[in-house]
Order: sequence, then structure tokens, then C-alpha cells
Amino acid sequence: MILIMRKTPNIRTTAKEASHERIVSAAAKAIRRSGYDGTGVADIMKEAGLTHGAFYAHFASREAMLAEAADRAGAESNALAASVIAAVPPEQSLQALMQLYLSKEHLESIETGCPVSALGSEMPRQSPEVRRAATLRIKEMIDLVARQFPDWGQPGAHERALVTVATMVGTLMLARAVDDAALSDALCSASLKSLSLPKTESID
Repeated sequence: MILIMRKTPNIRTTAKEASHERIVSAAAKAIRRSGYDGTGVADIMKEAGLTHGAFYAHFASREAMLAEAADRAGAESNALAASVIAAVPPEQSLQALMQLYLSKEHLESIETGCPVSALGSEMPRQSPEVRRAATLRIKEMIDLVARQFPDWGQPGAHERALVTVATMVGTLMLARAVDDAALSDALCSASLKSLSLPKTESID
């Protein structure tokens, strides 16, 4: 009897953690699919297979859920980027990452793709906790890109990473915004070509 009583809290904790995981996973997809404002608690709970009333057993507020969703979406995106980098020789890593990011497949996969390009225009209007969660993942993304440059650790590598990430994100946002497929493809191709050009050192 004592053993059963000791095990029960663990079973309950595991079940609650599993439910929490389903909610955050559903919300991470929903914010990319429908935006922050289009992501309602009732819909997320239904998608996670839980009742609306169970929400406050997991989160203090809707904003707390959105912050976790932003963190999860960023983590998933960065993990995918890291896996692409790990799969190729070091000298090909940045090119492989840029090609994937600006690919047609990524452009059409807004629900599971980079949350920065999916939600960037909405971020200024979000709560501090949501913006903080997203910002930390953006910094992680920039650092991941910076590590692919031969002079990683130097100011120049960090600056090039800033430009690279800003170009990739901005390009994908524009490519998704337009209703002209040819223009969308041209935007991605032009940015990829520009980012891939060898950088020459200036001569004083």
C-alpha cells in the first residue's frame, strides 16, 4: 500500500508532463500557422486532446503559453538548422543552411518552419515574456550562423551572421507575402546568390 502511494504522484506527474508537452507542441505549430492573435486557448486545448478547463493547470495565462510556444518553435527551427549543418562538411555548412532556408519547401512549410519569418511582423505587439522567449532563440540562430564562418569569435563573423540572418528572414517574409510565384522564386534566388558571393576585403 505504501509503495502504491509513493508511485501515484509520479504517475500523475508523468501524465501532466505529457499533456503539457502536447499543448506546447500544438501551440508552437498554431502560432506559425495562424499568428499570435489567431491562436486561441480553446482551439489549442482541443488540438491537444484536452478540455478548455484544464488549461490553467498548466499555464498561469495565455501569454505564458505563447511564450513557451515561441520558445519551442524557435528551438525546433534551430535544431533543424543544426542537423543540416552537422550533415555536411564544415566548408559547405553555411551554404547548405541558406539553401534549405530559402528553399521552396521551407517557404511552403510555414507551420513547421522558422517562426521568425512566420511571426516577425507581429513581434513588436507581443508581451515582454513572448518577445524575450523569441529573442533568445533569435540570438541562438545568429550564433549558430556565426559559428560557420572561419573567423568565428571575431566581430566580423558576428556582423556577417547578423546580415545573413536578417537577409534570409526578410527574404522569406517577402517571398511569402507576394501572390506572384515567379517573384517569390526570384527573391529567394537573388538573396541566395548574394549571400553566396565571396566577400572581398577592402583595400585602403
